[in-house]
Amino acid sequence: MNRLNKNLIADLPKDIILPSYDRNTLKPGIVHLGIGAFHRAHQAFYTEAALNKFGGDWGIIGSSLRSASVRDQLVPQDCLYTLVERSGDGEKLQIIGAVLDTLVGPENPAALVAQMAASNIKIVSLTITEKGYCHDPATGNLNLSHPDIIHDLEHLHAPVSAIGFLVAALKRRFDNNQKAFTLLSCDNLPNNGEVLEKVVTQFAQKISPDFAVWIKANATFPCTMIDRIVPATTDEDRHDIEARLSVNGEPVRDEGMVVCEPFTQWVVEDKFADGRPEWDKVGVLLVEDVRVFEKIKLRLLNGAHSTMAYTGYLSGFQYINEVMEQPAFVNLVKTYMAREAGETIIAPAGFDIEAYKQQLRERFSNKALKHRTWQIAMDGSQKLPQRLLETLREQLAGNGHIDILCLGVAAWIRYISGVDEKGAPIEVSDPLVKELRAACDANQGSPAGMVQAVVGIQKVFGTDLIDDARFVQTTTQWLERFYAKGVLASVQDAFK
Repeated sequence: MNRLNKNLIADLPKDIILPSYDRNTLKPGIVHLGIGAFHRAHQAFYTEAALNKFGGDWGIIGSSLRSASVRDQLVPQDCLYTLVERSGDGEKLQIIGAVLDTLVGPENPAALVAQMAASNIKIVSLTITEKGYCHDPATGNLNLSHPDIIHDLEHLHAPVSAIGFLVAALKRRFDNNQKAFTLLSCDNLPNNGEVLEKVVTQFAQKISPDFAVWIKANATFPCTMIDRIVPATTDEDRHDIEARLSVNGEPVRDEGMVVCEPFTQWVVEDKFADGRPEWDKVGVLLVEDVRVFEKIKLRLLNGAHSTMAYTGYLSGFQYINEVMEQPAFVNLVKTYMAREAGETIIAPAGFDIEAYKQQLRERFSNKALKHRTWQIAMDGSQKLPQRLLETLREQLAGNGHIDILCLGVAAWIRYISGVDEKGAPIEVSDPLVKELRAACDANQGSPAGMVQAVVGIQKVFGTDLIDDARFVQTTTQWLERFYAKGVLASVQDAFK
Protein backbone atom coordinates (compact mmCIF):
# COMPACT_ATOMS: atom_id res chain seq x y z
CA MET A 1 0.00 0.00 0.00
CA ASN A 2 1.20 3.52 -0.83
CA ARG A 3 1.97 5.94 2.01
CA LEU A 4 1.00 9.58 1.53
CA ASN A 5 4.01 11.57 0.25
CA LYS A 6 4.94 14.60 -1.84
CA ASN A 7 5.39 12.60 -5.04
CA LEU A 8 1.83 11.34 -5.27
CA ILE A 9 -0.37 14.16 -4.00
CA ALA A 10 -0.76 15.64 -7.49
CA ASP A 11 -2.47 12.38 -8.51
CA LEU A 12 -4.96 12.33 -5.64
CA PRO A 13 -8.67 12.63 -6.49
CA LYS A 14 -9.68 16.11 -7.69
CA ASP A 15 -12.09 16.72 -4.82
CA ILE A 16 -9.21 16.79 -2.31
CA ILE A 17 -7.83 20.28 -1.61
CA LEU A 18 -4.05 20.53 -2.14
CA PRO A 19 -1.43 23.17 -1.21
CA SER A 20 -1.28 25.90 -3.86
CA TYR A 21 2.17 27.20 -2.89
CA ASP A 22 5.58 25.70 -3.66
CA ARG A 23 6.59 23.61 -0.65
CA ASN A 24 10.09 23.16 -2.11
CA THR A 25 10.88 26.83 -1.50
CA LEU A 26 8.97 27.25 1.77
CA LYS A 27 11.21 28.17 4.71
CA PRO A 28 10.32 27.78 8.38
CA GLY A 29 9.23 30.76 10.46
CA ILE A 30 7.36 28.98 13.27
CA VAL A 31 8.33 26.28 15.75
CA HIS A 32 5.40 24.57 17.42
CA LEU A 33 5.74 22.69 20.71
CA GLY A 34 3.21 19.89 21.06
CA ILE A 35 2.29 18.96 17.49
CA GLY A 36 -0.74 16.88 18.35
CA ALA A 37 -4.05 16.59 16.57
CA PHE A 38 -5.37 19.95 17.75
CA HIS A 39 -2.49 21.97 16.36
CA ARG A 40 -2.72 20.18 13.02
CA ALA A 41 -6.46 20.89 12.80
CA HIS A 42 -6.28 24.48 14.04
CA GLN A 43 -3.15 26.67 13.95
CA ALA A 44 -1.57 24.70 11.09
CA PHE A 45 -4.90 24.90 9.24
CA TYR A 46 -4.91 28.72 9.49
CA THR A 47 -1.23 28.93 8.54
CA GLU A 48 -1.94 26.73 5.52
CA ALA A 49 -4.74 29.10 4.50
CA ALA A 50 -2.40 32.10 4.79
CA LEU A 51 0.30 30.34 2.76
CA ASN A 52 -2.21 29.39 0.05
CA LYS A 53 -3.35 33.01 -0.31
CA PHE A 54 -0.26 35.06 0.42
CA GLY A 55 2.81 32.82 0.59
CA GLY A 56 5.64 33.88 2.88
CA ASP A 57 8.25 32.02 4.89
CA TRP A 58 5.95 30.71 7.59
CA GLY A 59 6.54 27.00 7.41
CA ILE A 60 6.18 25.12 10.68
CA ILE A 61 8.75 22.95 12.44
CA GLY A 62 6.72 20.77 14.77
CA SER A 63 8.04 19.14 17.91
CA SER A 64 6.95 16.49 20.35
CA LEU A 65 8.17 16.77 23.93
CA ARG A 66 7.23 13.28 25.08
CA SER A 67 6.97 10.51 22.46
CA ALA A 68 8.11 9.99 18.88
CA SER A 69 4.67 8.88 17.67
CA VAL A 70 3.73 12.03 15.73
CA ARG A 71 7.21 12.26 14.18
CA ASP A 72 6.87 8.64 13.08
CA GLN A 73 3.47 9.43 11.58
CA LEU A 74 4.54 12.55 9.69
CA VAL A 75 8.20 12.39 8.65
CA PRO A 76 7.88 9.23 6.47
CA GLN A 77 5.18 11.06 4.50
CA ASP A 78 7.11 14.31 4.06
CA CYS A 79 5.08 15.81 6.95
CA LEU A 80 1.99 15.96 4.75
CA TYR A 81 -1.30 14.93 6.30
CA THR A 82 -5.02 14.99 5.57
CA LEU A 83 -7.39 17.23 7.50
CA VAL A 84 -10.85 15.61 7.48
CA GLU A 85 -13.78 17.86 8.36
CA ARG A 86 -16.78 15.75 9.37
CA SER A 87 -20.39 16.76 9.80
CA GLY A 88 -23.84 15.44 9.04
CA ASP A 89 -23.35 16.69 5.48
CA GLY A 90 -20.35 14.42 4.89
CA GLU A 91 -16.58 14.93 4.73
CA LYS A 92 -14.21 17.50 3.26
CA LEU A 93 -10.57 16.44 2.77
CA GLN A 94 -7.60 18.81 2.57
CA ILE A 95 -3.90 18.01 2.37
CA ILE A 96 -1.96 20.30 4.73
CA GLY A 97 1.62 21.13 3.71
CA ALA A 98 2.56 23.84 6.22
CA VAL A 99 4.50 21.45 8.48
CA LEU A 100 8.04 20.98 7.13
CA ASP A 101 9.63 18.78 9.79
CA THR A 102 8.93 17.25 13.18
CA LEU A 103 11.53 16.92 15.95
CA VAL A 104 11.41 14.87 19.13
CA GLY A 105 12.70 16.86 22.09
CA PRO A 106 13.87 13.98 24.31
CA GLU A 107 15.89 12.40 21.48
CA ASN A 108 17.96 15.52 20.82
CA PRO A 109 17.16 18.49 23.08
CA ALA A 110 20.04 20.55 21.68
CA ALA A 111 18.66 20.27 18.13
CA LEU A 112 15.26 21.59 19.18
CA VAL A 113 16.79 24.45 21.18
CA ALA A 114 19.00 25.35 18.20
CA GLN A 115 15.99 25.33 15.87
CA MET A 116 14.01 27.63 18.18
CA ALA A 117 17.02 29.94 18.57
CA ALA A 118 17.57 30.24 14.79
CA SER A 119 17.07 33.82 13.58
CA ASN A 120 14.49 32.83 10.94
CA ILE A 121 12.08 31.62 13.64
CA LYS A 122 9.73 34.47 14.52
CA ILE A 123 7.08 32.60 16.52
CA VAL A 124 7.18 29.68 18.93
CA SER A 125 3.64 28.43 19.54
CA LEU A 126 2.39 25.86 22.03
CA THR A 127 -0.38 23.31 22.48
CA ILE A 128 0.99 21.41 25.46
CA THR A 129 -2.26 21.12 27.50
CA GLU A 130 -2.74 22.76 30.86
CA LYS A 131 -0.36 20.42 32.68
CA GLY A 132 2.51 21.32 30.33
CA TYR A 133 2.90 24.74 31.95
CA CYS A 134 4.28 23.14 35.13
CA HIS A 135 2.38 25.68 37.18
CA ASP A 136 0.07 25.69 40.16
CA PRO A 137 -3.41 26.03 38.56
CA ALA A 138 -4.77 27.72 41.69
CA THR A 139 -2.14 30.54 41.70
CA GLY A 140 -0.60 30.54 38.23
CA ASN A 141 2.92 30.43 39.69
CA LEU A 142 5.65 28.19 38.33
CA ASN A 143 5.79 24.98 40.34
CA LEU A 144 9.43 24.99 41.41
CA SER A 145 9.02 21.55 42.95
CA HIS A 146 7.90 20.00 39.64
CA PRO A 147 10.47 17.32 38.69
CA ASP A 148 10.83 18.67 35.14
CA ILE A 149 11.46 22.21 36.38
CA ILE A 150 14.00 21.00 38.95
CA HIS A 151 15.77 19.11 36.15
CA ASP A 152 15.72 22.02 33.70
CA LEU A 153 17.06 24.57 36.17
CA GLU A 154 20.06 22.31 36.67
CA HIS A 155 20.38 21.12 33.04
CA LEU A 156 19.23 23.99 30.81
CA HIS A 157 21.41 22.63 27.99
CA ALA A 158 19.14 19.56 27.85
CA PRO A 159 15.63 20.60 28.95
CA VAL A 160 12.65 18.27 29.22
CA SER A 161 9.76 20.70 29.88
CA ALA A 162 8.23 23.12 27.38
CA ILE A 163 9.11 25.96 29.74
CA GLY A 164 12.71 24.79 29.88
CA PHE A 165 12.94 24.62 26.08
CA LEU A 166 11.52 28.12 25.73
CA VAL A 167 13.91 29.60 28.28
CA ALA A 168 16.90 27.75 26.80
CA ALA A 169 16.15 29.14 23.32
CA LEU A 170 15.54 32.66 24.62
CA LYS A 171 18.79 32.45 26.60
CA ARG A 172 20.66 31.54 23.42
CA ARG A 173 19.22 34.62 21.72
CA PHE A 174 19.97 36.80 24.74
CA ASP A 175 23.60 35.63 24.79
CA ASN A 176 23.96 36.19 21.03
CA ASN A 177 22.30 39.62 21.09
CA GLN A 178 19.52 38.45 18.76
CA LYS A 179 15.85 39.43 18.59
CA ALA A 180 13.41 37.63 20.83
CA PHE A 181 10.53 35.67 19.34
CA THR A 182 6.80 35.68 20.02
CA LEU A 183 5.65 33.01 22.49
CA LEU A 184 2.13 32.08 21.42
CA SER A 185 0.12 29.93 23.82
CA CYS A 186 -2.80 28.12 22.19
CA ASP A 187 -4.02 26.18 25.22
CA ASN A 188 -7.31 26.41 27.10
CA LEU A 189 -6.10 28.62 29.93
CA PRO A 190 -7.61 31.95 30.97
CA ASN A 191 -5.17 34.71 30.02
CA ASN A 192 -2.94 32.01 28.55
CA GLY A 193 -0.32 34.47 27.32
CA GLU A 194 -0.05 36.02 30.76
CA VAL A 195 0.24 32.58 32.37
CA LEU A 196 3.02 31.67 29.94
CA GLU A 197 4.83 34.95 30.52
CA LYS A 198 4.64 34.47 34.28
CA VAL A 199 6.12 30.97 34.34
CA VAL A 200 8.79 31.78 31.73
CA THR A 201 9.97 34.91 33.53
CA GLN A 202 9.88 33.19 36.92
CA PHE A 203 12.09 30.44 35.48
CA ALA A 204 14.39 33.00 33.79
CA GLN A 205 14.71 34.92 37.04
CA LYS A 206 16.30 31.81 38.55
CA ILE A 207 18.85 31.82 35.73
CA SER A 208 19.67 35.54 35.64
CA PRO A 209 17.76 38.68 36.69
CA ASP A 210 19.17 40.57 33.68
CA PHE A 211 17.94 37.82 31.37
CA ALA A 212 14.45 38.00 32.88
CA VAL A 213 14.39 41.77 32.33
CA TRP A 214 15.42 41.25 28.68
CA ILE A 215 12.57 38.80 28.15
CA LYS A 216 10.10 41.27 29.62
CA ALA A 217 11.34 44.02 27.30
CA ASN A 218 11.74 42.04 24.08
CA ALA A 219 9.57 38.93 23.93
CA THR A 220 5.80 39.06 23.54
CA PHE A 221 3.18 36.69 24.92
CA PRO A 222 -0.16 37.26 23.12
CA CYS A 223 -3.26 35.83 24.71
CA THR A 224 -5.39 33.65 22.45
CA MET A 225 -8.73 31.90 22.36
CA ILE A 226 -8.86 28.70 20.32
CA ASP A 227 -11.93 26.69 19.38
CA ARG A 228 -12.39 23.57 17.29
CA ILE A 229 -13.54 20.14 18.38
CA VAL A 230 -10.83 17.64 17.44
CA PRO A 231 -11.36 14.06 18.67
CA ALA A 232 -8.49 11.60 18.85
CA THR A 233 -7.82 9.89 15.52
CA THR A 234 -8.47 6.15 15.46
CA ASP A 235 -7.24 3.33 13.23
CA GLU A 236 -10.80 3.12 11.95
CA ASP A 237 -10.52 6.76 10.81
CA ARG A 238 -7.26 6.01 8.99
CA HIS A 239 -8.78 2.98 7.30
CA ASP A 240 -11.90 4.89 6.28
CA ILE A 241 -10.03 7.44 4.15
CA GLU A 242 -7.61 5.07 2.42
CA ALA A 243 -9.98 4.64 -0.51
CA ARG A 244 -10.71 8.38 -0.67
CA LEU A 245 -6.95 8.98 -1.05
CA SER A 246 -6.51 6.32 -3.74
CA VAL A 247 -4.09 6.85 -6.62
CA ASN A 248 -4.61 4.81 -9.78
CA GLY A 249 -6.94 2.53 -7.89
CA GLU A 250 -4.43 1.87 -5.10
CA PRO A 251 -5.41 3.02 -1.58
CA VAL A 252 -3.11 5.48 0.19
CA ARG A 253 -2.34 5.23 3.89
CA ASP A 254 -2.12 8.46 5.93
CA GLU A 255 -0.84 7.81 9.45
CA GLY A 256 -0.93 11.53 10.33
CA MET A 257 -4.52 12.34 9.38
CA VAL A 258 -6.66 14.42 11.73
CA VAL A 259 -10.44 14.57 12.10
CA CYS A 260 -12.29 17.73 13.13
CA GLU A 261 -15.61 19.53 12.95
CA PRO A 262 -16.23 22.22 10.29
CA PHE A 263 -16.47 25.01 12.90
CA THR A 264 -13.23 26.77 13.83
CA GLN A 265 -12.37 30.00 15.61
CA TRP A 266 -9.14 31.71 16.64
CA VAL A 267 -8.98 35.04 18.45
CA VAL A 268 -5.48 36.44 19.02
CA GLU A 269 -4.15 39.48 20.84
CA ASP A 270 -2.30 41.46 18.15
CA LYS A 271 1.05 41.61 19.93
CA PHE A 272 3.92 40.07 17.98
CA ALA A 273 7.64 40.62 18.51
CA ASP A 274 8.82 40.01 14.94
CA GLY A 275 5.98 39.67 12.44
CA ARG A 276 3.32 37.02 11.79
CA PRO A 277 1.51 35.30 8.91
CA GLU A 278 -1.47 37.12 7.44
CA TRP A 279 -3.81 35.11 9.65
CA ASP A 280 -6.18 38.06 9.95
CA LYS A 281 -7.04 37.72 6.26
CA VAL A 282 -7.99 34.04 6.51
CA GLY A 283 -10.44 34.12 9.40
CA VAL A 284 -8.37 34.82 12.52
CA LEU A 285 -9.73 37.66 14.64
CA LEU A 286 -6.91 39.92 15.84
CA VAL A 287 -7.98 42.05 18.81
CA GLU A 288 -6.62 44.20 21.60
CA ASP A 289 -8.28 42.14 24.35
CA VAL A 290 -9.08 38.44 24.08
CA ARG A 291 -10.62 38.07 27.53
CA VAL A 292 -14.29 38.47 26.67
CA PHE A 293 -14.09 35.85 23.90
CA GLU A 294 -12.03 33.55 26.10
CA LYS A 295 -14.50 33.82 28.97
CA ILE A 296 -17.46 33.00 26.73
CA LYS A 297 -15.72 29.95 25.29
CA LEU A 298 -14.21 28.58 28.51
CA ARG A 299 -17.43 28.91 30.48
CA LEU A 300 -20.00 27.91 27.88
CA LEU A 301 -18.13 25.36 25.77
CA ASN A 302 -15.39 23.98 28.00
CA GLY A 303 -17.40 24.11 31.23
CA ALA A 304 -20.29 22.27 29.61
CA HIS A 305 -17.90 19.82 27.91
CA SER A 306 -16.22 18.82 31.18
CA THR A 307 -19.54 18.46 32.99
CA MET A 308 -20.89 16.27 30.18
CA ALA A 309 -17.67 14.25 30.06
CA TYR A 310 -17.77 13.18 33.72
CA THR A 311 -21.51 12.71 34.02
CA GLY A 312 -21.72 11.11 30.57
CA TYR A 313 -18.88 8.68 31.16
CA LEU A 314 -20.32 7.61 34.52
CA SER A 315 -23.72 7.18 32.85
CA GLY A 316 -22.24 4.70 30.40
CA PHE A 317 -21.88 6.90 27.31
CA GLN A 318 -18.69 6.64 25.27
CA TYR A 319 -19.25 9.70 23.07
CA ILE A 320 -20.48 13.25 23.66
CA ASN A 321 -23.10 12.99 20.91
CA GLU A 322 -24.62 10.03 22.80
CA VAL A 323 -24.88 12.22 25.90
CA MET A 324 -26.71 14.84 23.85
CA GLU A 325 -29.23 12.25 22.67
CA GLN A 326 -30.58 12.13 26.23
CA PRO A 327 -33.29 14.78 26.87
CA ALA A 328 -32.21 15.20 30.51
CA PHE A 329 -28.65 16.02 29.51
CA VAL A 330 -29.87 18.48 26.88
CA ASN A 331 -31.89 20.20 29.61
CA LEU A 332 -28.86 20.16 31.92
CA VAL A 333 -26.70 21.84 29.26
CA LYS A 334 -29.37 24.40 28.40
CA THR A 335 -29.87 25.27 32.06
CA TYR A 336 -26.13 25.51 32.70
CA MET A 337 -25.65 27.83 29.72
CA ALA A 338 -28.56 30.05 30.68
CA ARG A 339 -27.95 30.11 34.40
CA GLU A 340 -24.66 29.09 36.05
CA ALA A 341 -22.39 30.12 33.16
CA GLY A 342 -24.72 32.51 31.37
CA GLU A 343 -25.23 34.75 34.38
CA THR A 344 -21.49 35.49 34.51
CA ILE A 345 -21.08 36.53 30.87
CA ILE A 346 -21.61 39.87 29.17
CA ALA A 347 -21.37 39.40 25.40
CA PRO A 348 -19.62 42.03 23.27
CA ALA A 349 -21.74 44.31 21.11
CA GLY A 350 -23.07 42.54 18.04
CA PHE A 351 -22.40 39.05 19.43
CA ASP A 352 -25.55 36.89 19.45
CA ILE A 353 -24.97 34.88 22.61
CA GLU A 354 -28.18 32.84 22.29
CA ALA A 355 -27.28 31.80 18.75
CA TYR A 356 -23.81 30.84 20.02
CA LYS A 357 -25.31 28.63 22.75
CA GLN A 358 -27.54 26.91 20.21
CA GLN A 359 -24.58 26.42 17.89
CA LEU A 360 -22.62 24.80 20.74
CA ARG A 361 -25.41 22.34 21.43
CA GLU A 362 -25.53 21.45 17.73
CA ARG A 363 -21.75 20.95 17.70
CA PHE A 364 -21.95 18.70 20.75
CA SER A 365 -24.56 16.62 18.90
CA ASN A 366 -22.39 16.03 15.80
CA LYS A 367 -22.58 12.23 15.35
CA ALA A 368 -19.80 12.18 12.78
CA LEU A 369 -17.09 13.29 15.23
CA LYS A 370 -17.15 10.50 17.84
CA HIS A 371 -15.61 12.68 20.57
CA ARG A 372 -14.95 10.40 23.52
CA THR A 373 -16.08 11.41 27.00
CA TRP A 374 -12.92 9.78 28.40
CA GLN A 375 -10.71 12.02 26.23
CA ILE A 376 -12.38 15.19 27.48
CA ALA A 377 -12.21 13.89 31.07
CA MET A 378 -8.41 13.74 31.06
CA ASP A 379 -6.38 16.05 33.32
CA GLY A 380 -9.35 17.33 35.27
CA SER A 381 -7.20 18.73 38.07
CA GLN A 382 -5.65 21.09 35.52
CA LYS A 383 -8.90 21.95 33.71
CA LEU A 384 -11.50 22.44 36.44
CA PRO A 385 -9.96 25.62 37.95
CA GLN A 386 -10.62 27.58 34.75
CA ARG A 387 -13.60 25.65 33.37
CA LEU A 388 -15.77 25.49 36.51
CA LEU A 389 -14.12 26.94 39.61
CA GLU A 390 -13.66 30.50 38.33
CA THR A 391 -17.35 30.60 37.44
CA LEU A 392 -18.18 29.06 40.80
CA ARG A 393 -16.26 31.72 42.72
CA GLU A 394 -17.99 34.49 40.77
CA GLN A 395 -21.41 32.99 41.46
CA LEU A 396 -20.64 32.48 45.15
CA ALA A 397 -19.54 36.10 45.47
CA GLY A 398 -22.79 37.31 43.91
CA ASN A 399 -25.02 34.71 45.57
CA GLY A 400 -25.79 33.31 42.11
CA HIS A 401 -26.67 29.81 40.95
CA ILE A 402 -24.10 27.10 41.70
CA ASP A 403 -26.12 23.87 41.50
CA ILE A 404 -24.80 22.55 38.17
CA LEU A 405 -21.27 23.75 38.90
CA CYS A 406 -21.36 21.66 42.06
CA LEU A 407 -22.83 18.77 40.08
CA GLY A 408 -19.83 18.97 37.74
CA VAL A 409 -17.35 18.97 40.63
CA ALA A 410 -19.17 16.05 42.30
CA ALA A 411 -19.12 14.07 39.04
CA TRP A 412 -15.39 14.69 38.75
CA ILE A 413 -14.84 13.46 42.31
CA ARG A 414 -16.93 10.36 41.55
CA TYR A 415 -14.86 9.82 38.38
CA ILE A 416 -11.42 10.19 40.02
CA SER A 417 -12.40 7.64 42.65
CA GLY A 418 -11.29 5.22 39.94
CA VAL A 419 -14.21 2.77 40.03
CA ASP A 420 -17.37 3.14 37.96
CA GLU A 421 -20.93 2.31 38.96
CA LYS A 422 -20.54 -1.32 37.83
CA GLY A 423 -17.43 -1.81 39.91
CA ALA A 424 -15.09 -1.67 36.89
CA PRO A 425 -11.86 0.35 37.09
CA ILE A 426 -11.71 3.80 35.48
CA GLU A 427 -8.46 4.66 33.72
CA VAL A 428 -8.00 8.11 35.26
CA SER A 429 -5.40 10.15 33.36
CA ASP A 430 -4.34 13.09 35.53
CA PRO A 431 -0.98 14.42 36.79
CA LEU A 432 -2.37 14.37 40.36
CA VAL A 433 -4.00 10.95 40.06
CA LYS A 434 -2.18 9.40 43.05
CA GLU A 435 -3.05 12.25 45.39
CA LEU A 436 -6.65 12.40 44.18
CA ARG A 437 -7.16 8.66 44.40
CA ALA A 438 -5.65 8.55 47.90
CA ALA A 439 -8.08 11.25 49.07
CA CYS A 440 -11.01 9.23 47.71
CA ASP A 441 -9.76 5.86 48.98
CA ALA A 442 -9.32 7.20 52.50
CA ASN A 443 -12.99 8.20 52.58
CA GLN A 444 -14.74 5.37 50.75
CA GLY A 445 -18.34 5.08 51.91
CA SER A 446 -18.46 8.72 52.97
CA PRO A 447 -19.33 11.20 50.20
CA ALA A 448 -18.97 14.05 52.68
CA GLY A 449 -15.50 12.85 53.61
CA MET A 450 -14.52 12.52 49.94
CA VAL A 451 -15.63 16.07 49.19
CA GLN A 452 -13.76 17.46 52.22
CA ALA A 453 -10.58 15.58 51.29
CA VAL A 454 -10.59 16.42 47.58
CA VAL A 455 -11.67 20.06 47.94
CA GLY A 456 -8.91 20.42 50.51
CA ILE A 457 -6.27 19.83 47.81
CA GLN A 458 -5.01 23.40 47.41
CA LYS A 459 -3.25 22.78 44.07
CA VAL A 460 -6.71 22.51 42.53
CA PHE A 461 -9.14 24.37 44.80
CA GLY A 462 -6.94 26.99 46.46
CA THR A 463 -7.57 27.80 50.10
CA ASP A 464 -10.99 29.45 49.95
CA LEU A 465 -13.49 26.88 48.70
CA ILE A 466 -13.03 24.36 51.50
CA ASP A 467 -14.48 26.94 53.90
CA ASP A 468 -17.51 27.79 51.77
CA ALA A 469 -20.35 25.84 53.37
CA ARG A 470 -22.77 26.41 50.47
CA PHE A 471 -20.38 24.95 47.92
CA VAL A 472 -19.28 22.02 50.09
CA GLN A 473 -22.84 21.11 51.08
CA THR A 474 -24.24 21.28 47.54
CA THR A 475 -21.36 19.24 46.12
CA THR A 476 -21.79 16.67 48.89
CA GLN A 477 -25.52 16.38 48.20
CA TRP A 478 -24.84 15.63 44.53
CA LEU A 479 -22.18 13.04 45.35
CA GLU A 480 -24.54 11.36 47.83
CA ARG A 481 -27.20 11.16 45.09
CA PHE A 482 -24.70 9.71 42.63
CA TYR A 483 -23.77 6.91 45.03
CA ALA A 484 -27.36 6.29 46.09
CA LYS A 485 -29.04 6.03 42.68
CA GLY A 486 -26.40 6.52 39.99
CA VAL A 487 -25.42 9.51 37.87
CA LEU A 488 -27.85 8.96 34.98
CA ALA A 489 -30.88 8.58 37.26
CA SER A 490 -29.79 11.62 39.28
CA VAL A 491 -29.54 13.77 36.14
CA GLN A 492 -32.83 12.45 34.81
CA ASP A 493 -34.60 13.24 38.10
CA ALA A 494 -33.19 16.77 38.27
CA PHE A 495 -33.50 17.78 34.62
CA LYS A 496 -36.67 16.13 33.31
